Amino acid sequence: MIEICTVGGYSEVGKNMTAVKYKDDVVVLDMGLQVDKYIGAKDENEDDIIDANELLGQGAIPEEYFIKNWKKYVKAIIPTHAHLDHLGAIPYIAANYDADILCTPFSSEVLKAILKDRKADLPNKIMTLTTNAVYQLNKDIKIEFINTTHSTPQTVMVAVHTPEGSVLYCNDFKFDNFPVIGEKPNFKRLRELGKKKKVKLLILDSLYSHLARKTPSESIAREMLRDVMLGVPSKNKTVIVTTFASHIARLKSIVDFGTKMNRKIVFLGRSLAKYSYAAEACGIVKFSKSVEICGFSSQVKKILRKIEKQGRDKYLLVVTGHQGEPNAVLSKIVDGRLKFRLFPEDHVIFSCTTIPNALNIANRDILENKLKALKVRIFKDIHMSGHASREDHRDLIHMVNPEHIIPAHGDISKTSNLIDLAQELGYELGKTVHLMQDGQRIDIR
Repeated sequence: MIEICTVGGYSEVGKNMTAVKYKDDVVVLDMGLQVDKYIGAKDENEDDIIDANELLGQGAIPEEYFIKNWKKYVKAIIPTHAHLDHLGAIPYIAANYDADILCTPFSSEVLKAILKDRKADLPNKIMTLTTNAVYQLNKDIKIEFINTTHSTPQTVMVAVHTPEGSVLYCNDFKFDNFPVIGEKPNFKRLRELGKKKKVKLLILDSLYSHLARKTPSESIAREMLRDVMLGVPSKNKTVIVTTFASHIARLKSIVDFGTKMNRKIVFLGRSLAKYSYAAEACGIVKFSKSVEICGFSSQVKKILRKIEKQGRDKYLLVVTGHQGEPNAVLSKIVDGRLKFRLFPEDHVIFSCTTIPNALNIANRDILENKLKALKVRIFKDIHMSGHASREDHRDLIHMVNPEHIIPAHGDISKTSNLIDLAQELGYELGKTVHLMQDGQRIDIR
């Protein structure tokens, strides 16, 4: 019997955490933050150190209470990738477990950077595994990292293999056959698992299970950027691009096209610096050869003064603040807090979508209204998602042929759509497809 506790990420989008128990061993998959609640509590350009109890009170980290009687059995903590909603709680609560942290090199570098920011150390050993690696945790449990694609590098699906079958944890992913960085998903291995009928349980990202499509490739987003950055006249104008700091492939495209614009490229913002340096440490990119990276406020202010003197049209500004976060660089520019003015017809490119929660929607509306008041040109939704859609989910289910399915990564409005797809494919609600909430447990036999 395999026991599952859906600790977090099953009643909301965020603070993902799932515990898998076999006999007297527990593996924790993801340990994430509720990002909007976390970001709202800090200035992302400074060394804000937030207490774990404060985050717990705000509902920004998972409720460990749900697995308090499993705590001594936890043998490994495994973040699937480097997004904060999947590894951001590790610095706050991982020390409560006598367990190693297993992750890819990029996730490891990001985690170490976060710990450095907090001036903190963890007693947990951080072990790096390459994508498609296999690790024998003990005599009963084997961990496998299966390469997939997402909006940050070295994302993996994690297979927890036991003598009674495997739990395949797919949270988050997309099926990108033409990635800008890295290899396409390991379809061969997924099909092998399906043919061998090894997958006892599939835990599946359901965020976009309502969209009847295949999520388009990142190469499409690259062409959208090309069209805006190289195809729209920008002579004598300030050009600002904002995107997810962790989206290294997107940043690579921005740097490539900024170079073709004959502009000097600057990255402004702490999270951009953090993720860029992590990617460089892993050999994924070498932005610092052609990009001036400014993480701290003092550096940001200094480079903006330099840009004012040398000419705005000589630079491409890549900044944090794509969700309208009040303390990010873009909001500070728009509000005049950095004493760098925007003028009519300047360009602001949002290479992202708005994450659909009330705070982000409100913040973006406020920011866009301020930009409109300045008569700035706004280019929105220059983006392709990193999350699979309904037809990708269908393909994955056909590939791995799981006995059971648990929808993850969302509240009931998201997970119910994946339930609907599973039922369409012959799964029975309550018997082979299971609707879970935060803190619930289920036995998979």
